[in-house]
Amino acid sequence: MMSGKHDRVRGILLLLLNCCGLPGSGLQADDWPQFRGPGASGISDSTKPLPVHVSRDEGVVWKTALPTGHSSPAIHGDRIFVTGVEGQDLVTMGLDRSSGAVLWKKSVPWDTLEKFHTTGSLAQSSPATDGNIVISFFGSSGLHAFDRDGNLLWSQRMGPFRNDFGAGSSPIIDGDRVVLVQDHDLDSFIAVFDKHTGKELWRRDRSEFLRNYATPVIWNVDGKKQIVVLATLRIVAYDLETGDEIWSVGGVSRIINMTPVIGEDNTLYAACFSPGNEGDDRVTPLTIEELFAADSDQNGTIEESEFPEHPFKGRFSQLDRNKDEHLTKAEYEVTSRPHAEGRNVVLAIRPGGTGDITKTHVQWEHLRQIPYCPSPLYYRGALFMIKNGGILTVLKANTGEVLKQKRLRATQDYYASPVAGDGKVYLMNVNGELTVLDADTWEELHTTALEGDAHATPAIADGRLYVRVGETLYCFGN
Repeated sequence: MMSGKHDRVRGILLLLLNCCGLPGSGLQADDWPQFRGPGASGISDSTKPLPVHVSRDEGVVWKTALPTGHSSPAIHGDRIFVTGVEGQDLVTMGLDRSSGAVLWKKSVPWDTLEKFHTTGSLAQSSPATDGNIVISFFGSSGLHAFDRDGNLLWSQRMGPFRNDFGAGSSPIIDGDRVVLVQDHDLDSFIAVFDKHTGKELWRRDRSEFLRNYATPVIWNVDGKKQIVVLATLRIVAYDLETGDEIWSVGGVSRIINMTPVIGEDNTLYAACFSPGNEGDDRVTPLTIEELFAADSDQNGTIEESEFPEHPFKGRFSQLDRNKDEHLTKAEYEVTSRPHAEGRNVVLAIRPGGTGDITKTHVQWEHLRQIPYCPSPLYYRGALFMIKNGGILTVLKANTGEVLKQKRLRATQDYYASPVAGDGKVYLMNVNGELTVLDADTWEELHTTALEGDAHATPAIADGRLYVRVGETLYCFGN
């Protein structure tokens, strides 16, 4: 992220490129090309003022009906791209950015629709775009590329995966590469594809990592790009070109939903939280001997009806990796370990390490009031986090010191990640209550009830705020 003189220079260059209409430049003054925008930062660097007082009737530039879905909008040039579910159709859509009009809608094939969490959707992953190519991902179908007018370019069929909570991590585009991470109860992997052809360039097995939902981030360190992935018990960075593991940090939680963010000094901030990994709520697994003492039919496996009374009884499907309804000792050993070793923590990681850098490059740790789903936001030297119940925590980014902690008027659960621009931070709970926060004073400037299921992270582009609530996409502006 740039500031000051660099911001002004970048803006002038982008303006010149746009005005001159250079073919294939693909550059716009303010786009939001993927989940959480440029570099997954959650920040718009546009100088245009963003709205404060918005509601279902105030500040609405336009609103458009959408199919159900939890994916966030991807915005580039004059187009908006989003995915959804219509009946049993998995659809990718292109909208006109100025009016919200639906320009095209294309469905993708599937063989089996996977199970998903009761709060989830078959359209949980957000699309990514470079302006010319749109990449959408549906776990029950796979990875699909369209041109900006909705013509199918290629498909990589996948899924459904062994995971009854569904697929949630989103694809990202870097140059000519598409990066996809899928961590499930079995067959976890990271793969990189050619953006133009869909050809798989490399794939790495991630069998040690169980179900996770964190979208990766690209970290540029010493001129080389790394793919950073948060997952079961450790954070890993891969070389974008080769897929080789560069470094790892251990001592994190068993399931991670949050995408890391990168600060102005190139420090990486990672928030890691999973239920059952914290304080008095920690769940201690049964030992193998304790569990298999309940093997009443002596067939060498545990069936759900045999599972003793324990918090794990309700997580049988997560322990049973291959979903054959028979839990083996090997499966239990792998799936119970993260419950015993997982640790909820926020970390600041310095760049430049190789190998296990847990003890050498972790700058600070924070251990309290960590969110479950919303990714942290780095903005103006501070780290913003929103936890279920509307608990806001603001940390000083370079030290981890708590600057502010308070409960917002909009309580309830939070799945959408905070986003920011123009000195404002936007936060939205699952009921569609949107809070506008002053980024410097942490004062609540405005709270409105948009009313409706809200899991998608808002997008910001060119002085406008795009919010998906229920079956409506709102565009707010001044």
